[in-house]
Amino acid sequence: MKNTLKETADKTLKQTLSTASAVLTGVNRVRRQFGSTLLKHHEHTPNTPAEPSAPGSSPGLESLGDISEPPAPGTVHIQSIDYGPETCRKEAIETLVPWLKRARPEGTKVRWVNVDGLHPWVIDQLRRHYGFHTLAGEDALRVPQRPKLEEYDNCSFIVVRMIRLQDQRLHSEQVSLFLFDDTVLTLQERAGDVWDPIRLRLERGGSRIRNQGAAYLLYAMLDALVDHCFPILEQFGDQMEDLEREIMGKATPATQQRILGAKRDLAMLRRILWPMREIANALQTEKNTDIPDDVKAYMRDVYDHTVQLIDILESYREMAGGLNDLYMSVVSNRMNEIMKVLTIMASFFIPITFVAGVYGMNFEHIPELHLKYGYPVFWIVCALIVAGLLRYFHRKGWLGGGDQ
Repeated sequence: MKNTLKETADKTLKQTLSTASAVLTGVNRVRRQFGSTLLKHHEHTPNTPAEPSAPGSSPGLESLGDISEPPAPGTVHIQSIDYGPETCRKEAIETLVPWLKRARPEGTKVRWVNVDGLHPWVIDQLRRHYGFHTLAGEDALRVPQRPKLEEYDNCSFIVVRMIRLQDQRLHSEQVSLFLFDDTVLTLQERAGDVWDPIRLRLERGGSRIRNQGAAYLLYAMLDALVDHCFPILEQFGDQMEDLEREIMGKATPATQQRILGAKRDLAMLRRILWPMREIANALQTEKNTDIPDDVKAYMRDVYDHTVQLIDILESYREMAGGLNDLYMSVVSNRMNEIMKVLTIMASFFIPITFVAGVYGMNFEHIPELHLKYGYPVFWIVCALIVAGLLRYFHRKGWLGGGDQ
């Protein structure tokens, strides 16, 4: 029995040391990956100036790069869509300056110019043609900016973030929108967006968007950006349920890494959606003169969707925090169970070790040493001690039963 208990103690001790080592390794891995993964949410295109201007430098677009040098071929893609109730023309722009000087096609009343890739020369040429403020051009080029709405004399300038899931990773991209009387100008960091359904609606004759003005096109873009967040949050909800089952089943350090990743992504979504609510609220108020009254009703719908997203987001953030606490509790309880087993097993050996230590002393006059049956009596005493401790621990409920 002594050998069995000793082997069990050694095995339990090895498991404890292995678990502690795995936890420490997982924490270090989470710490390293937390810093490296966070940078992937703010990737920039090669055309985006990542270094900020020196303190006290001149404000405006001119301070961010050489505005006299056009971009290399293939680095910036520009597309225009001119449409009206009866027609819709889509064009890929190869040479920007000659195209800006051309007249619009007949029968079109709204123009959408979309730029994929940020470059100082391109933005400056657009600024010269459309007349928006140089500070707005600077904000469009310097990323990331906080989502916001700024009203100028001839346009409204809006900065938002476009959220997409790519390869199970959350990606955030800044999108700048300029609303003029009959033109919407959008600037993106890279190619690819969530506006393909809008392009299909523009190509379809008789659609509502073909009969509306530029403000309605702006609404459709903002609505697509907001509604695209709903399926993303649904995936977070599924992820929370999977993590809860995993924690209650067999939690590992990788589980905590996934929880921290979810909390980080939800925090980024919160930083995006809260300012988005302010933008939607400002666009649907009576003070805003750039949005017609009939379009403000649609803007209220965008505001309602944003509030709904924020409510869902806050509930998921609370769930993520609760899952992290649950993980720590499960790991702590598991460690307590291991320590409980080690403590009980040590309790068996402490009195036996005491008896063996007393009769193992090198004194000449120990009466029991010369007894004929001293050796078997020693083992009988040890067995009685173990049996008594087993009965006592069982009655206390420390071995899975008893009176507690």
